[in-house]
Amino acid sequence: MHTFAPHLLLVAILVLSASAQTQEKVASLTIPAFCGYSYPDPSAAKRDRKSGVVTQCQGELHFYFESATPGQVKVEIERPPKSEAADIEISVTPHPGNVPARAKGKLAANDQKTWMGTFGLPAPGRYRLIVKSNDDTPLSNLKSIVLSGSPVRACTVERRNASSVHLWYDVPNEHVDDIEWFYCELTPKTDPLWTYYMATGWHRGYFGMQVNSETERRIIFSVWDSGSEAVDRNKVQAEDLVQLIKKGDDVHAGGFGNEGTGGHSHLVHDWKLGDTIRFLVRAQPDGLHTTYTGWFSHVHGDTKDQQPDAWQLVASFKAPRDGKHLHGLYSFSENFSGRNGDRDRQADYGNVWLRTKDGEWLAVRGAKFTHDGHGKLRSDRRGGVRDGRFFLQHGDFATKSMRRNSKLTLPGKASNPPADTPK
Repeated sequence: MHTFAPHLLLVAILVLSASAQTQEKVASLTIPAFCGYSYPDPSAAKRDRKSGVVTQCQGELHFYFESATPGQVKVEIERPPKSEAADIEISVTPHPGNVPARAKGKLAANDQKTWMGTFGLPAPGRYRLIVKSNDDTPLSNLKSIVLSGSPVRACTVERRNASSVHLWYDVPNEHVDDIEWFYCELTPKTDPLWTYYMATGWHRGYFGMQVNSETERRIIFSVWDSGSEAVDRNKVQAEDLVQLIKKGDDVHAGGFGNEGTGGHSHLVHDWKLGDTIRFLVRAQPDGLHTTYTGWFSHVHGDTKDQQPDAWQLVASFKAPRDGKHLHGLYSFSENFSGRNGDRDRQADYGNVWLRTKDGEWLAVRGAKFTHDGHGKLRSDRRGGVRDGRFFLQHGDFATKSMRRNSKLTLPGKASNPPADTPK
């Protein structure tokens, strides 16, 4: 996922960590330029793989930092030797906020460090720093941003992905081994590129919706192989491979690797922002195997006003070395490309139901919020409850943080389980 040489990650972490540890003494912080986000096109910045220098960027570069107190912060630009002259503008804005303080300046040819201005920070909190060209030429040869004067810390790090966030659903102890069906309604509230909203995840697979490009969106259903191979599915023993049993019309099915291996299926499906997609997974154990089947149903618009489309089969996979019902039930949200890890991602997860092998429906009213390890570096992640549903939010450096393992509980009474489950 990273585009730089492995040592650059270590360099970035060491630079940011050292600055944070010594900020009380020297009140200085260096943010490598390759940590920035290009705007409006997240793919516009070109970076040197060895040095990490941003060699060119058409548009703006956005950086994020946090101040513990009000105060003054001096901003300097560092560039490598033999850089050409440039006319640029720096702005610093409370984040969230839209009233920036600006400073313009010229970077002289071969000048490796240039003072751009001193900015007042009116209150503790997060700030966005924007670098852009004052003329039609692209930004070029930016090495780092140096902040000094106030006790600041960087929000931006080399792994620019937003932290992945999860909802782990409560299952009654007496039913933990007999959940056959898992149902969840997912409503995206934002839809930036390279987002995967996963509705129904379990110990062997995951099922959700994804933004792949400006023109393509997908419904994705995958089941992991057995064994320990994490990268190359060709190395998995035949007896450990997930087998495709059937798939729906126009569904692409194959395999995947690099983050574990398994059977993959997806359907190109043009879901819209604000629509609700219903997801349903069934587990059918048979000896040492379990067959997992995924269906989805599209609700066009508000679920209160629209009838859902008929259930559509995505795929059915037979998983070896299993023989279990559904375990470890969860939902999550993922930013799988760091190029736009500064974009806000939000989705609602609601009307979650489980059905036992004996046909009893169980309403899910509680969940636990967690985040991946990257959440230790990025605090813009949280879960919550709104309008009778759970939600997940991450990215944008403005989202309030939530403590890992926080408990979430839905108020009031549950609605009704789906009455139209496929046969």
